[in-house]
Order: sequence, then C-alpha cells, then structure tokens
Amino acid sequence: MAAPAAIAKTGPMSKTSPVTQKQLPMWTWEGKTRTGEIRRGEMEATDEAQVSSRLRAMALSNVKVRKKPFAIKIKLPGFGGGIGQKDLVVFTRQFATMIDAGLPLVQCLDILASQLDNLAFREVLTKVKTKVESGSTLADALSDHPKVFDTLYSQLVAAGEIGGILDTILNRLAAYIEKNEKLKSKVKGAMVYPTIVLVVAVGVCTVLLLFVTPTFEKMFKDFGGALPGPTQFVVDLSKFLQSYIIHMVVGVTIAVFSFKAWKSSTKGREQWDAFVIRTPIFGPLVRKVAVARFTRTLGTMISSGVPILDALEVVAKTAGNSVVEKAIRYTKEKISEGKTVVQPLGETKVFPQMVVQMIGVGEATGAMDQMLTKIADFYDDEVDAAVAALTSMIEPVMMVFLGGVVGGFLVAMYLPIFSIAGSIK
Repeated sequence: MAAPAAIAKTGPMSKTSPVTQKQLPMWTWEGKTRTGEIRRGEMEATDEAQVSSRLRAMALSNVKVRKKPFAIKIKLPGFGGGIGQKDLVVFTRQFATMIDAGLPLVQCLDILASQLDNLAFREVLTKVKTKVESGSTLADALSDHPKVFDTLYSQLVAAGEIGGILDTILNRLAAYIEKNEKLKSKVKGAMVYPTIVLVVAVGVCTVLLLFVTPTFEKMFKDFGGALPGPTQFVVDLSKFLQSYIIHMVVGVTIAVFSFKAWKSSTKGREQWDAFVIRTPIFGPLVRKVAVARFTRTLGTMISSGVPILDALEVVAKTAGNSVVEKAIRYTKEKISEGKTVVQPLGETKVFPQMVVQMIGVGEATGAMDQMLTKIADFYDDEVDAAVAALTSMIEPVMMVFLGGVVGGFLVAMYLPIFSIAGSIK
C-alpha cells in the first residue's frame, strides 16, 4: 500500500511539473555509496535541503551539494540531445539500486529525471513517470518510447514487474547493454583503420592528380618528346579527373543513396545480409557476432522468466541480420508445433554445430540460460580473436596499398626526368 500512497501524493505535481522544472535551480552533488564508491551528478530542486533529502533516499553519505551557476543552453537541430547507451546503463543501474532500497516507483523516476543533465532523456523519463502515476505499468510506459527503451528492455521490465524481481532484472539489463555495446565497439574498431587508410588514399590520389600532375605536365611539354607509358597514363587520368570531377562526385552520391535505399528495402536487406555472411573474410566475423548476440539476448530473457516463444520473437527483432532473423523465426515456428529447440536450430545451418549441441545439453538439463551465457562469453572471446586477426591482416595490406599508390605516382612523374638525365649524359 506504500506505493499507491506515494503515487497519490505525487500525482497533483505532474500537472505543473513542466513549468516548475524550468524554474527550479540546478544543484551539483557528490556522495559515497555504501560500498565507498563516489558518485556525482546534477539535480533540480527548490533548495539544498530537498537535494540532501533525495540523496539520503538514494542511500548516499558524505554528501556535498552546491548550486550550479546559471548557464545558457542552446539546442541546435541535429546536434546533441541524443540518448546514448551509456546514459541508459547509468539510469538502469541507479534505478535498480533505488528499487532495491525500497523506494516507490514514481519517486525513483522523479529523482532520476530531476538529476539528469540530458534534457531529452529527462523529458522521456518525465513522460514515463506521468503515465505510471496515471495507473499504467512501468513496462507499458517504457514501451511508448521505443527509440530509448527497445522491445527487449520493456519485455524484461514486464517480466520483472510480474515476478517481483524488478531490481534483479534491471541489473541484468544493465550488464546486457554493456556487453552488447562492447561487442559493437569491437566490430566498429576493426573497420576504423581500413576506412581511414582508404579515405586518406583517395584524398592523396585526388590532390596529386588535380594539383600536382598538371604542374609536371607543363614541365614535360617544355622538354618535348614522348612520355613514358606510366607517366602518360597518370597524365591522362589527371585530365579525365579534371574534366569529369563533378560528374564523378554526383555519380558517387547517387550510387551511395541508391545503395542505402536498396539496402533499407526488405528484399535488398535480405540479399545484402546473405552476401555479407558468406564473404570469406568478414562472413565468419559477422556469424560470430550474430551467435554471441543471439545467445546473450536469449539467455538474459530466459533467466528473467520470459517464455521461450516470446523470447525468440524479441531475439529475432534484435538479431541485426535478416538471415539469422529468419533462422530464429523458423525455430520459433517449429517450437510452437511441439518440437525441441535443437532440431530446428540445426536445420537452419546458420548456427555452428557446437552451439546447437551445447543448447541441446542445456535444454536437456534444464539449465539453458546458463548454457547460453557460457556460449555468449565464449563467442565474445572468439570475436576478440577474430577482430585482432582481421586487424593484423588488414594493416599491412592497407599500408602496402597506400605506399604502392603514392610510390607508383612518384615513379611515373620522375621517369621522364630520369630519361632526360640519361640523354644528357
């Protein structure tokens, strides 16, 4: 009965909260948790006493509160205001701590929203709090903001509310988001180096052909005589680029937008994902990432008490690859017909045989969630190894490529000079 009382008490404030939030001063705070960890943040409140009261409710000690100087914030469209995964992880962990401490749900949301410096996230949490105050479940309120709280998040929160283990579910969610972001950053990191080298190579070639080559060409005309084959090729390429540079830029732009439009279509996405997963170099890495994400997500949902069919539906939506998504949906369909998880998973030929067999052992022993977590940890390490191997292989290839391009240009430009020097001798 304590929670409804808190809701009733804070309900009337929701009508005026959009106005009062803008008028309340901002306070910076610092405090220690029970484990000795130092935490800092910002909070809107009427006075210092209100801030201290809220921080005591968060079980913080040695609290220091200061009024933040007034600052003008200008929000430009398209710049900032985004809600990153790091913001979501911090919110989820703090939310779990406050729920575990026994604070009412609405009070937790109110405190967390007031201390957020991210205005977009604060606005979302304020709307969530208002809907919860009106009698909605937390999961339903979160599902109104799918760009911040995806289907996986709201489904797990619903399972936590039903089972009375919301704090445990939130801690699992925070751990899952952190591991998932770490996995994404590994794959992105593997692509950063070759992308930078390729951009530098294209930029260097463009500058050399547009600005350096014409200077050499004028000098060669003064010398007279026929140019060597490599030099003539570079000169012709320079003339072509000078004449058609605008056409090429327009053509590349159209090609990029056309590719994105094709890839965003259902058929194009399926064809592209099927192509990527079969490529000899990136295919194995994509497959390992897909297996790690599939097992991690499914293990988290099953351990949280979500039914297997509902869990597979969410996992399919978050698969990140249409080939893997099809395989998961096929598995779900066969399970609904009464089959085990192992048989349809093996029939798809998408997941490695070792993964299928380990899931089968987990299903037989009733410890599928633990087995899925072990598989996810194993494939996280496999992704680490694959990224390291890919990077070590790409680095020398890209360096040879860049060196070959620049070196070839220099040789082509100096060949006529060598020929003239030989004739004079």
